[in-house]
Amino acid sequence: MITTSRSELLQTDLSKFSTGNYVAGPKWKVLSWYFVNYWIFNSALPWPYGLKVKLLRMFGAKVGNGLVIKAKVRIKNPWRLSLGDNVWIGEDVWIDNLEDVSVGSNACISQGALLLTGNHDYTASDFPYRLGRIDVEEGAWVGAKSVVCPGVRLGSHAILTVNSVATRSIAPWEIHSGNPAAYVRDRVMKK
Repeated sequence: MITTSRSELLQTDLSKFSTGNYVAGPKWKVLSWYFVNYWIFNSALPWPYGLKVKLLRMFGAKVGNGLVIKAKVRIKNPWRLSLGDNVWIGEDVWIDNLEDVSVGSNACISQGALLLTGNHDYTASDFPYRLGRIDVEEGAWVGAKSVVCPGVRLGSHAILTVNSVATRSIAPWEIHSGNPAAYVRDRVMKK
């Protein structure tokens, strides 16, 4: 029987990291967005929603009518963002969209939530990106301080409760809670 010690196994070597197929965009666009994101979106100043909508569209985001986007919001790549009508984005939200993020109409992303489209392949020594798009469908709600992981779809009117982590997709009209988020009950709406 041959035994191998852990020190003899292939180990993580971050000096070999590369972004693989991921390209943020043209350098001028990425740099320009960095300053706009920092001074307008990630600012504590209450810049008008209309200004934010114009800037998002200018940088390639698809934005519907009635966007409410509070202060201190961070968006990595607006050209990978699609927002429906009447979307609410709360304070301190971070949309870390290395991959596409789509938020349907009447969906709410509450304070401090993180939409995380990128992760790393921990089984490879060079720790490459593992990317997956996120879809938050119509009427869905991402609770405050929650995390939506790469490749997750929150179905229509689904709820991810406060401080939960969605590592898998959530079916329409279901409420999920915890870390990792698990089914709690169906969402029922009153008239």
